[in-house]
Amino acid sequence: MTATAEREVHLPRRHHAQAQIVDEARRFNVVQCGRRFGKTTLGVDLSIDVAVEGVPVGWFAPTYKLLDEAWRDFRRATADITVAVDKQQRRIEIVNGGVIEFWSLDHPDAGRGRKYARVIVDEAGIVRDLETIWTQAIRPTLTDVKGDAWFLGTPKGRNYFHTLFLRGQQDDPSWKSWRFATVANPFLDPSEIEEARTELPDFAFRQEYLGEAVEDGSNPFGIAFIRDCISPLSRGQAVAHGVDLAKSVDWTVDIGLDQERTVSVFDRFQAPWQETFDRIRKSVGGTPALVDSTGVGDPIVERLVRVGGANFQGFKFTSMSRQQLLEGLASSIQRAEIRFPDGPIVRELESFSYEYTRGGGVKYAAPDGLHDDCGMALALANHHFTRAANRRPRLLSGHSYARS
Repeated sequence: MTATAEREVHLPRRHHAQAQIVDEARRFNVVQCGRRFGKTTLGVDLSIDVAVEGVPVGWFAPTYKLLDEAWRDFRRATADITVAVDKQQRRIEIVNGGVIEFWSLDHPDAGRGRKYARVIVDEAGIVRDLETIWTQAIRPTLTDVKGDAWFLGTPKGRNYFHTLFLRGQQDDPSWKSWRFATVANPFLDPSEIEEARTELPDFAFRQEYLGEAVEDGSNPFGIAFIRDCISPLSRGQAVAHGVDLAKSVDWTVDIGLDQERTVSVFDRFQAPWQETFDRIRKSVGGTPALVDSTGVGDPIVERLVRVGGANFQGFKFTSMSRQQLLEGLASSIQRAEIRFPDGPIVRELESFSYEYTRGGGVKYAAPDGLHDDCGMALALANHHFTRAANRRPRLLSGHSYARS
């Protein structure tokens, strides 16, 4: 319970591991933990703890979707001490003059120009370009008032979040880091965690439940294989397109592959449906194109076929068809049969991980809140290219034959 001048805010009691973290904290703190450890709850607690003293706090999350979840938690926790709320700016003012501001790290300049006594970087393991964002945008916000910082998250490979964790394990008096498994949360049923241990591959359990940074083990494509396929955008003519249509806040992505299976067309945009229709039709022209026809995409594809021509084909995503597409893409990447430019495509592919279903199955997925539009468009283009290649006439020993 934290008291203010006239009101009180009641926060959950910290479990033993959370209390240990707070007791041992230094200026810069890194918490690597398994899922459901209680890291976001700890972050909310830490934020309110200093905000009620009348100082500004900055909360940073990888995406707007993840930011919304924290925003709702804060609204509930601070309901009795809030004096003003700006939903548009994602800003909460509480009694005593404290302020909590929320930022999505979709934009690398988030928080630039602000002054904070404390910053929380939630889900730090999946923040893209964390090093650049930390050193160039977030770290300077702490200078004026010598504020502190907290990086909270489940690791995703040995990225910059893990680098910061290792720094906290050294003899730097300003840095401290901890690793806690999911089981450290006493409010979870240990038998559920033990069941996960028996069902999941070792690397997945170590990462998701023990909080260990496993070297690239969770990426179904393979980080090294992805990097080996990076190539400049081709100037060749596309022979197969894959188009993933936008859903809600997602992006429409059009990817074309040339005859060497190198990306020669890459268009990523958000637009009204009419503009989307016109843009796709102009980009694809008469080239074979496989287009996402799931849900709202179905009438778009029907119209493309009716107006654009029979070169447009629809593809409905189901859990099975989506998985088959991504497995085909993984095979092409690991055989170095496909090439794509660095940037959004690579970042999305690197964010993919395995997810395990209750029935023991496996699926490839981007982390919750992150986009997979480029990956799906590339998978559609790759599938269409492969299918067309298997139908092309080939010359063997002076004889031609066609595979239908």
